[in-house]
Amino acid sequence: CSKPESQMVGPMGERLAASDSATGIGAPVRRLEDEQFLTGRGRFVDDMKLPDMAFAYVVRSPHAHARVVRIDKTAASAAPGVLAVLTGEDVIKEKIGGLPCEAFPTLPEGSRYHRPLQTILATDKVRHVGEGVALVVAETLAQAKDASELLGVDYEPMQAVTLADALAADAPKVWDDAHSNVSFQLERGDRKTVDQKFAGAVHVTKLFIQYPRASANSIEPRAVLAYCDPIDGRYTLFATAQAPFRVREIVSAVLGIPQLSLRVVAMDVGGAFGMKGQVYPEEALVLWAARGLKRPVKWTGERSESLASDMHGRHQITEAEIALNAEGRVLALRVSVAIDLGAYLGYSAGVAPLNAAISYTNTYDVPLIYARVRAAFTNTSVIGPYRGTAKPEATFVIERLIDKAAREIGIDPVEMRRRNLIPASAIPYKTPGGYVFDCGEFERVLDKALQLADWEGFPARRAASE
Repeated sequence: CSKPESQMVGPMGERLAASDSATGIGAPVRRLEDEQFLTGRGRFVDDMKLPDMAFAYVVRSPHAHARVVRIDKTAASAAPGVLAVLTGEDVIKEKIGGLPCEAFPTLPEGSRYHRPLQTILATDKVRHVGEGVALVVAETLAQAKDASELLGVDYEPMQAVTLADALAADAPKVWDDAHSNVSFQLERGDRKTVDQKFAGAVHVTKLFIQYPRASANSIEPRAVLAYCDPIDGRYTLFATAQAPFRVREIVSAVLGIPQLSLRVVAMDVGGAFGMKGQVYPEEALVLWAARGLKRPVKWTGERSESLASDMHGRHQITEAEIALNAEGRVLALRVSVAIDLGAYLGYSAGVAPLNAAISYTNTYDVPLIYARVRAAFTNTSVIGPYRGTAKPEATFVIERLIDKAAREIGIDPVEMRRRNLIPASAIPYKTPGGYVFDCGEFERVLDKALQLADWEGFPARRAASE
């Protein structure tokens, strides 16, 4: 519930006047969506029930990397209640398309890159644990699950790669037809000039960080329900989607359906964090099954398969260093980043590598930067934009560098930050990466943070904790 104007406070805890509370950055905004959720009246895809609705279950690979030698669906197809068993062979036979990466970076002419499509079911190989190898559709979900256990899949396991070893010259390749596991490489800044600054620096601080991947684990897992209207022949797809028009664009292309013949409805999403902005194989699979069976089909991910098949976020390995003068001022930054793409290129796979290349200076006045970012395939689930993708990672790296440099030089870490913050007099300020700070009083923000954190009281709290 919203507070009366007399009780409204700003983002720093200050009391707001009535004239300040209605508009402006940081003004309280009355929320409209809470009541339906607090009273249990949210409408989620899995709550929906349609007449004659069938249920889908995805059979997933237990291997990170393997050849699919043979799939025998005879027993599964004959199981009670089973309506259809779809495999990669059917994908090829019906000429079903693949999921593309639309946010692929613009590269210099002549650059080497690999930009494969993701098939909606594995055909020749599986490339991560949890990749779909078959879709079983039955009258009930229990029947679909039971039938999935009768599916005979023969695998030939292969050596898998992670980000730690994907860039090695002798690493197994995720994609046989690629020149390496690097999908693309980005560079920003003048390497020669930056190297010269490092050569003349009084002090250089180096850092190696592995930033782990994250799973969104939303309250409502991904879910899809699709049907075809028998009157006008148009399709409707209910999905837990952050970007319904994106889903319509891609799924219609994959299945060869005119966009105007497909309606995508985003119900209450139940948490997303960027993860549900990806277009997934299940969205095309369920509609494909509904089209073939001429009846509604629903799929809802379970927690274990969501962990294996949802788009993950983060995961990069960074080697970074800053060059400093005698006063502790940063002269230049040099960074090499390996970013995990997973086994396939997600819809927005280029976003994290691009952000990594341009976000490293944060709110510090760093005159020069050279960044090299290599985006690598690994035998893991797809990685894509997740809550400010690559920017929190870059901020973490630069703050760790500042702290480490302060310790090495013998400067108080707060003073180290004061010396290197972008001054208010320099606003508007353009970073070497290309961001423009059009406003900001960063030293004032630092002072407020120190006050709210009771920085001066930390030694006493540390002693008490012992």
